[in-house]
Amino acid sequence: MSPARLTGAGLLLACAVTSAGGQQPRPRALGIAPGTLAPGPRNAITDVAGVQVGQVTLIQGDSVRTGITAILPHPRNVFLDRVPAAIYVGNGFGKLLGVTQVAELGELETPILLTCTLCVWRAADAMVAYLLEQPGMEEVRSINPVIGETNDGLLNAIRQRPITAEQVRQALTRAGSNVAEGSIGAGTGTTAFGWKGGIGTSSRRTGGSENAWTVGVLVQSNFGGDLHILGVPVGRALGRRGVKPVTEPPGPRGSIMIVVATDAPLSDRNLRRLAARALIGVARTGSVMDNGSGDYVIAFSANPEMRRRKSGPIGKTAELGNEAMSDLFQAAAEATEEAVYNSLLMATPVSSRSGTAEALPRQEVLAILRRHRVLSLEGQPQR
Repeated sequence: MSPARLTGAGLLLACAVTSAGGQQPRPRALGIAPGTLAPGPRNAITDVAGVQVGQVTLIQGDSVRTGITAILPHPRNVFLDRVPAAIYVGNGFGKLLGVTQVAELGELETPILLTCTLCVWRAADAMVAYLLEQPGMEEVRSINPVIGETNDGLLNAIRQRPITAEQVRQALTRAGSNVAEGSIGAGTGTTAFGWKGGIGTSSRRTGGSENAWTVGVLVQSNFGGDLHILGVPVGRALGRRGVKPVTEPPGPRGSIMIVVATDAPLSDRNLRRLAARALIGVARTGSVMDNGSGDYVIAFSANPEMRRRKSGPIGKTAELGNEAMSDLFQAAAEATEEAVYNSLLMATPVSSRSGTAEALPRQEVLAILRRHRVLSLEGQPQR
């Protein structure tokens, strides 16, 4: 996937990189390795076979700082090959579109789009128009787009609702397996814990060779609280905020969107249970999901044998039972925790006419964590 970046000068295509701002090591390479389960080869949501991510970053003038992140459960038409899905609401102060039908039917029939709060309906309209043009969709008269958001209005001219239908199409059609993190796509204008937030991803593998499953997570971080990394109160130790001169007061404000994918054959009932555990990972980073926070988890199974035709049977294979869920719960919590760290530590500073959101200072953070002896050594967590 080549993330697209749009600026005042036009559309620029960049190579897929480890962060939005250029090559830099991910937090795991620096010893920030939460939990005990091993990540997949990319340590990304795209470690789940078939899952793809596409992103468009929109930077225009001195005020537009936003974008789109698209998550595709598989490369085929999702309306014609639906996947079991569930949504878990930690705190419902948000504009998640499509939630009631997913809750009722237990399935996704479109890709998932993440964007800014006031861009939700434009993104939905654009994706519906795109999907209706696809082969096999000629007689479709109802479609349920799933669009998540966080409010990037501190840095972005959100009232302009600046995204376009063409940018939505670009995010959908240029999706692939490489996922850039930080100040990119739907995370371009977001802030978290008083610093620059953004897009982060991670994955975990469970079980042995014959019953191994992957859980992948992608987050759009835009929330607050008392920042902890590996159990250490890093926010307090830093003693400062990275958003200047925006007058937004410090505190537990903002939202997070979490997308959980797995190749385990799960029904929507156990996917909802899996989604709930992702919020354990958010809590570990220092959030209490305050009154003004929209905290949502969308979970789906990308297992090909669990796909559903519109009028066909539900799945072709036996789903996992309840007793098999504990390792998957652990995987969701650990991957979410690491995805949040990645969204912060892979972010680059973003400025607009409203102010500047600085990146969390890596070297200071690492020094704090070294003092607490929590950094991993040769991949072995010390927690």
